[in-house]
Amino acid sequence: MTKTTALNETHREQGAKMVEFAGYDMPVQYPDGMLKEHEWTRSGNVGIFDVSHMGQFIAEGAEVVKFLSHITPTDFSLSTPALAKYTVLTNHEGGIIDDLIITKITDTKFFIVLNAGCKEKDAAWIRKNLPAGISFTELADRSLIAVQGGKAEEVLNRFLATENLAELPYMNVRTYKFKSGEEVFIGRTGYTGEDGFEVSIKNSAVAKFWLELSAQAEVKPIGLGARDSLRLEMGYPLYGHDLDDTTSPVEAAIGWVVSKTNVGFIGAERVLREKAEGVKRKRIGVKLLDRGIAREGTEIRKDGKKIGVLSSGGFSPNLKVSIGQGYFDPAVTKVGDQVSAVVRDREIPAILTSPVFVEAKTKSVKK
Repeated sequence: MTKTTALNETHREQGAKMVEFAGYDMPVQYPDGMLKEHEWTRSGNVGIFDVSHMGQFIAEGAEVVKFLSHITPTDFSLSTPALAKYTVLTNHEGGIIDDLIITKITDTKFFIVLNAGCKEKDAAWIRKNLPAGISFTELADRSLIAVQGGKAEEVLNRFLATENLAELPYMNVRTYKFKSGEEVFIGRTGYTGEDGFEVSIKNSAVAKFWLELSAQAEVKPIGLGARDSLRLEMGYPLYGHDLDDTTSPVEAAIGWVVSKTNVGFIGAERVLREKAEGVKRKRIGVKLLDRGIAREGTEIRKDGKKIGVLSSGGFSPNLKVSIGQGYFDPAVTKVGDQVSAVVRDREIPAILTSPVFVEAKTKSVKK
């Protein structure tokens, strides 16, 4: 049975086209369409996204730092209060079970956000490895709203009782109070590359908040379609496409999640070896140099020979060309190589690039 978020009826009232995604009935676009929604978010305005299908959890206990540093390659003893860290759950073979965000609340309490598509699988893995004395609890009564774009700070500040979000650094999560009295978690986080925030709010209060946000002149609701094109331009990987349980963090070009001080995590043998010796395939970007849309599964050739396929691909509204990412052998390929993408039996000229196609606009505390 398809699940719904607390905003399901609200999306329908706003004219959203709904699709099944990760077991949920979700808005893929609103009446303006994906292209305009993407451009609106990139052009200094504010796009709001319902990401309440993601899982919100609390891990708590005296040894929670040690536990989190065991199930991920990240050393959480280095975390400061309120700091959110992007990391991955690794399996015993060093593959990625999923990517996730873990935020330190206190020395013994952490806030964890899991991807929707892998929420049950991730939670089961965490509980399977959970030692005595540590609790892992889902915050099932909360929704999650991403507020992304150049004016996100200005817009959200209108809702706050006293504090100013200019003081919240990038990748930090803190508790705030709205003028309505509602207590929320706000993180300077997101998956668009724009300055923006994610707001964790009670299900009972989310519809009112969403509608009040939507009423702001700078704000438009955005669907899953534009969310995907925004993250693709930033070179952010998507689990189940660019990441899977056979792919290591080093292969995925996110080896920076592996702390130098953490050597005892699950799957460490393979991951640390690859960090030291290199890999036979690595995630890299592809940009088409002519018309045509290269999507996931598109074959990439060099000198007429297949060298890989795209794990993600699509049209970039900013660059006005097709872009993508995939895995290629670094021994025979490098950024700048001329290649071709096979689209409908036609070889379209392309070039290997960094997976990051658009400069990030994320920011920390204003000086």
